[in-house]
Parts: sequence; C-alpha cells; structure tokens
Amino acid sequence: MDQDPTTPQAVIAAALRRERTRAGLSLTEVANRAGIAKSTLSQLESGTGNPSLETMWALCVALDMPLSRLLDPPRPTVQVIRAGEGPVLVAAESDYRATLLAAGPANTRRDFFRITAEPGHARRSDPHIPGVIEHVLLASGRARTGPIDAPVELGPGDYISYPGDAPHVFEALAPNTSAAFVIEYT
Repeated sequence: MDQDPTTPQAVIAAALRRERTRAGLSLTEVANRAGIAKSTLSQLESGTGNPSLETMWALCVALDMPLSRLLDPPRPTVQVIRAGEGPVLVAAESDYRATLLAAGPANTRRDFFRITAEPGHARRSDPHIPGVIEHVLLASGRARTGPIDAPVELGPGDYISYPGDAPHVFEALAPNTSAAFVIEYT
C-alpha cells in the first residue's frame, strides 16, 4: 500500500532522499557521517522510521543543511498553524518537542519553531552546522538554556541568543514551559 505523501514520515523520507542525492552521497556515507546505523537511515528514507530530534539534527549536520529542509513542504502565502498542529520532533531523552512553524525561504537563512518542554531531563544538543545562532524567547514557565558550559535561567518574556554550532542545552525548570525559537544560519 502506498504511503500518504503528506504524513511527517513521508515528507522526511522524500526530503532525505532528495538532499542525499543532491549531496551525491551514499546511504552508508551519510549514516557514517551522522553516527547512525545504515538500516536506520534506510528506514527513514523509506518512510517507515520514526526519528528522534537528535537523529534529525545529526543527519542535517551530515548533509550540511538546515533542519527545516527535512520537515517543510511548500506552503501557501497565508499560513496559520494552530496550537497543537504542525510537524513535531520529539527529543529522545527529555520531554522536549520542537514544532516547525516557518522555514526560511531560499533567500533567507532562518527557521522558526515552537518549543514545549517539561521538567525532568535537560535536552543537550550537539553542535549544528557552522555559523548557526539560536534565539530563544521564553513564553511560559522557566528554563535554563544556552551554551552547555554557561546556560542562563530565563522567565517569561526573557530572550537569549547563543552559538548553535557549539554544544548547548535547554532545560525546562517549570511545568508547561514554552518558547519561540529561531535558528539563524549565517
């Protein structure tokens, strides 16, 4: 049976195949660069895998591209994404979800996400592609975020920016923590 081409898994599968082909890389080479099993990448490209946020970032670093290229199909001029809608990526070891709200068009280099997180485990992130700057505007709750060696505690309305091409962290300190999150590719 054919897979629905609008499901998140199908969108990611098509994008992974497209970007790997564009880069001229084999399954084995991309899997090795991302530090994942070739079988995992094969499942993702066939639309049968369910990748964690960490796996998606590792693949983007391996393919030298923004995360949004894997998640964002073409969109209409006017777009509304209601709370609880949109493509969601879930972290493997923390209660952290990133919903892509807007990918930067070809002439810009930024992506816009909604972050929701719960206390428990910090989301530690490996470096992204060189030159990335992350911007966080905390909407609700409390969080500790920023460079892994010097995170800053934020409350509602607080803003921070920091290099995303170095190890960094986001840790919810209160229930129902949410933030607007922009990734800027320089």
